[in-house]
Amino acid sequence: GEAGAEPRLAFTGDVMTPVEVMQRDERWLATHERLLREYPLVTSEALAQADGAIFGSPTRFGNMAAQLKNYLDSLAGVWLSGATIGKPAGAFVSTGSLHGGQETTAFTMYAPLIHLGFIIVGVPYSNAELLTTTTGGTPYGPSHVAQPMGDRPPDETELHLCRVLGRRVAEIATVLAQRVA
Repeated sequence: GEAGAEPRLAFTGDVMTPVEVMQRDERWLATHERLLREYPLVTSEALAQADGAIFGSPTRFGNMAAQLKNYLDSLAGVWLSGATIGKPAGAFVSTGSLHGGQETTAFTMYAPLIHLGFIIVGVPYSNAELLTTTTGGTPYGPSHVAQPMGDRPPDETELHLCRVLGRRVAEIATVLAQRVA
């Protein structure tokens, strides 16, 4: 990866929603099954060993999704060990509309990350895309406006801001890991 990073993608899973409920919506079930096939389930051990982390969530009424909150709430052992203290972390979000809670969702994600000792990394305004985007993107992290049915793919500006965040977290993680070694 860029900046010498070895990014690993993982999925929190959905232990909150019964399969019978997902089966009522073909797209929901298909997406859930695809994610389970393509990505490993994230573990507390993997997070503790990572040099940095970026968390993503759709917005649910201005908050992170319950599935991510459930995962973060399960990290008491990581918190007690101090394994994530001083490591960089960022967030990206998606919403159904431009004013659907992008920034508040990032804030809800940052609160537990700060308690875990992470150093929060955002996207600086030196990226002109933050000043010109008409869709997603905030200094608190990249965002995507997926539209109400979630059928709008990320545009190039949104993807660029994601790459900026990834590069920043990787570079900061590399510097911090060298200081500790």
